[in-house]
Amino acid sequence: MRFEISKVLDAIEGRVCTDPSLARAVLDLAEIIRYQDIDGGRPASLLRLGMVIDALSRELEEDSVQVYAVVHRALLSDADLTSNERMVVRRWADDGLVEVLDNPGDRMLEVADLLGLPVLSRVRFDGLRGRFPWLVEQPGRVVAPVPGAGGPVFIAHVGGGHAPVAGKRSPTGAKLLARQWRCPESGCALFGGGGGGGAFADLAGGADRSPAAQPPPSLRNGVPTCPRHGARLGDGGPRPRAEVLAVRVGGLVRRRFVLSEEQPVVAGRAPEQDGGIMLGQWLNDEARRWISRGHVRFELRVGEVIVTDVSTNGSGIRPAGSMNEADRIPLAPQQSRVLGENDMIELYPGVQIGRAEELPTGAPFTPTSVMAEAPTMAMRLPRP
Repeated sequence: MRFEISKVLDAIEGRVCTDPSLARAVLDLAEIIRYQDIDGGRPASLLRLGMVIDALSRELEEDSVQVYAVVHRALLSDADLTSNERMVVRRWADDGLVEVLDNPGDRMLEVADLLGLPVLSRVRFDGLRGRFPWLVEQPGRVVAPVPGAGGPVFIAHVGGGHAPVAGKRSPTGAKLLARQWRCPESGCALFGGGGGGGAFADLAGGADRSPAAQPPPSLRNGVPTCPRHGARLGDGGPRPRAEVLAVRVGGLVRRRFVLSEEQPVVAGRAPEQDGGIMLGQWLNDEARRWISRGHVRFELRVGEVIVTDVSTNGSGIRPAGSMNEADRIPLAPQQSRVLGENDMIELYPGVQIGRAEELPTGAPFTPTSVMAEAPTMAMRLPRP
C-alpha cells in the first residue's frame, strides 16, 4: 500500500504549481488536508488534496488542472501527516511548487486578487471584504469543497453550488507580472537560483525556474517582497513574453502549457526534447500511428506564435477553429506558419492545439484522476 500511496502523491505533485499562467485555483494546503469529513480518515491527509483537485477537474470540465497552494511552514513538520507526506511537502517547497510561509495570513487572497483565481476554502473571510471587494461582488470566487457522492463538490459561500469562478488579473497583478524579480536570499526557489535558503533549503528547483513562470510577489506597504523570506525583491527586468496553449483531444481540453520566448516547445506522441508535450496517453491506435514522436514545434517570436511541422505525415491549420474541411490549410513537413489568434494546429483529426481561451470545453467526460492509484483502504468516500 505504501508504494501505491507514493504513486498517487507523485500524480498529485504534477498538479501543484506557482506558475501564474497555469494555476486554475488557489488554496491553503493546511486547510484542505484537514477536511476529515470528505473521507472519514486520518485527522490530516495529503490525499485530500488529490480529491479536491479531481473535483476541480470535474467542475471545470478540463483535464490536468493545476492549483496554486499556499503552505504554512509548520506543515513541514506536522505530526498528523505521515513521514512520507512531510517529505513530499518539503520536496514541493524545495522545488518551488508551493509557497511556504511563516505566517500565510491573507496571502491566499492576495494571490487570488493578483491573478484573478478562484479560492477553494471554507473560510468566509468576513474581515477582509474591505480590502478585497470581489469577496462581496463575486461570491462565486470563493467556493467550499464539501462532501458529495463519489468525492468532494463545491458550494459557494453565498448562493447555490456551482463551479469556481475566475476573475481578471488586477491592474497591480498585471504590472507585477510584467517584470521578473530576484530575491537576495541565496537559493530562493521562487525568485532565486537554487541552493541554500533556510531551515528547509530550497534546492535546485529554483535554478530551473523560467522567469515566465515566477509567481506574483507579495506586496508589503506597496513594496514587492518575497513571500517566503520577507526580503525586498530586486527588479530583474522585463518578464519574457508568454502564451498559454492548450491541447484538445476528441473535443476535450486535456492539458495547458506555457510557451515563452526563452525556448521552443515540441508536441507529439512522445517528444524526446526537454519540456516536450506528450500526447500519446490520449490517442487511439490510429492517431498514434499517424502522429510522430515529435510532431510540431512552437516558438514565440515578437509576440507571435510560430508553428513548424517537424513530423513525417504533416498536419494542418484550422483558421478560427473551423471544423469545415474546406477551410483546413495543409502544413507540410518542415513548413512553418504564424498561428493566428483563433487558429488551431491539427495534428490528426480531433487532435488540436491552440490558445487556451480559444479551445472551449463542454463535452461530458470523466477526467484523468490523480487518485487512480490510491488504495481503497486509504480513503472512504461518503455513500450517495
